[in-house]
Amino acid sequence: MKIKELKAFKIEDSRGNPTIGIIVNNEKSSAPFGKSTGKFETPPYRDSLEWNVRALNYVKFNFEINSVSDLEKVEAHICNKFGLDAPKEFGANGLYALEAAILKALARSQKKELWQVIGPKISHPRIPIPVGNIIGGGMHSHGKNHPTFQEFLIIPKSRSISENCKIMKEMHKKLKKHLKSGRLNDEGAIETSLDEESILSLLSHFSGDIRIGLDIAASSFYRSGSYFYNKKALSREEQIGYVNSLIKRFNLFYIEDPLAEEDFSGFSGIFRDAGHLVVGDDLTATQIPRLKKAIANHSINALIIKPNQNGSILEILAIAELCRKNKIKMAVSHRSGETLDTFISDLAVGIQADLIKAGIETKWREAKLRRLIEIESSFAK
Repeated sequence: MKIKELKAFKIEDSRGNPTIGIIVNNEKSSAPFGKSTGKFETPPYRDSLEWNVRALNYVKFNFEINSVSDLEKVEAHICNKFGLDAPKEFGANGLYALEAAILKALARSQKKELWQVIGPKISHPRIPIPVGNIIGGGMHSHGKNHPTFQEFLIIPKSRSISENCKIMKEMHKKLKKHLKSGRLNDEGAIETSLDEESILSLLSHFSGDIRIGLDIAASSFYRSGSYFYNKKALSREEQIGYVNSLIKRFNLFYIEDPLAEEDFSGFSGIFRDAGHLVVGDDLTATQIPRLKKAIANHSINALIIKPNQNGSILEILAIAELCRKNKIKMAVSHRSGETLDTFISDLAVGIQADLIKAGIETKWREAKLRRLIEIESSFAK
């Protein structure tokens, strides 16, 4: 396949903020934008969104692209054309949206599913289990009275993605009615003024078909060595003890970013066994060196993969391989500022991720889940 058409432009994400859209050979892709960003993420653009749009409308690719590995040619060409030492210097959003659009066009030219192009050696594909953000707090919520933790999560137990989506939607509806709240945050999660333990207690009463998780996003309330809640401040050791007490008290399956984003050794103190996941997001920021450090420190047994934290789909594939070799579970994730692009759904299947965080409500989240249902349905044919 040759790139005959390449057009870049600005679009709005789900929060109304500008981000980049790209068309390659009539196939469109776009990059999301996160509000809760780790300081180790790749910057989204080279100089600005406008710079990346101009650059992509200028550059030409005059070579064949026939497999996902040919993204090496794309990245080398970008480095050469713009005098970069590494392709990620082009900016994570610009590079990711470009490579995603190229792979979509390649899949269409080869009459394959996108996930098959991403993971050409997969013989027995599986659909990841959805992790649904059902009650929100932290930086994703509005107003003064909200929980400190960023996300209260439900993980359905069915093996079918269509059944899991049904379970999440029904529970979202039940909780909205129970909490008497019609307010949804940036990710479509229900807003409430309840505190952390009250929410977990509430979720535990609905836990027949689900397991419970948290995205604590501890870096967002960590300052000068302490973790600041609405009515208390905890030291590092107290934070570890508090999180471990919540895991045991509420049998939490999934704990994301329980400590600040540089505390590799602190993460290793969080309780885990075969039934509990300690998940790195801000800690690892979808970067290979940080994942290697987390593995060396026994910090995590699961990893968030946000493609636009990195930019290079080739590096995402390398991260997935490193996770498989070290028995690290993978969770491909959306961002708070989303678009209708469904690339992460095919990516999750293509790298055989264990989990996917794509939300529950709003059209931007539902698009990802519908794509997974489509993929599951194609397996049944």
